[in-house]
Amino acid sequence: MADRVVPGPVNDNDCIKQAVCINTRKIMDACRDKDCIEDLRVYPTVSSLPYIESAFSVRPKCAQLLQCEVKVNEICLNRGYYTVDVTYFYKISGETFPANQAFTGLAVFDKRVMLFGSEGRVRSFSSGDCCVPDADSSMPFAEVDAVDPIALHMTLAETALPDPGIDQRDIPQSILDSFGEDISVTGGTRHVYVTLGQFSIIRLERNTQLLIPAY
Repeated sequence: MADRVVPGPVNDNDCIKQAVCINTRKIMDACRDKDCIEDLRVYPTVSSLPYIESAFSVRPKCAQLLQCEVKVNEICLNRGYYTVDVTYFYKISGETFPANQAFTGLAVFDKRVMLFGSEGRVRSFSSGDCCVPDADSSMPFAEVDAVDPIALHMTLAETALPDPGIDQRDIPQSILDSFGEDISVTGGTRHVYVTLGQFSIIRLERNTQLLIPAY
């Protein structure tokens, strides 16, 4: 048997035709989280405001994960480690009581994790590049796998809890278009808060080469 397997035909086993070198991503680190997001502010649509103002109470119906924004930043004090900032955008559906009027709104949740991504000093170039890659080309890739959250609880409050507000955020236009109408940023005199159960897997990956048998 050869001491080293190289790309090309393999004759030792009839079922293995050859050894092939492929380029793929290696998972450097990952975390699996179960977040219970309590008292998350819901910003209702304009048409939903009158229903909320006249409601005695509210109850959740469902929650839909519209999009995740992912950003990776290097930690200077601990080489090889990175922070992954994830922003979840939710479409929350609820129902008023006793009128049973359906309403929808936007909720935003920020999450940060720290993962090991190794040190990358290699900058990759390819024939398809139309320009020179920037300095962040050596950063690892962040991937987020998440399902639609579970709407656990919803409450109606007269006084707003401390919240940065979405008026200070840059909400993607695709998120706003998914509601079909404007979102009330300031809201009325009553405020809706929801508790969500979010399951997610966040991982850091880097490009690597693997030598595998081809069948």
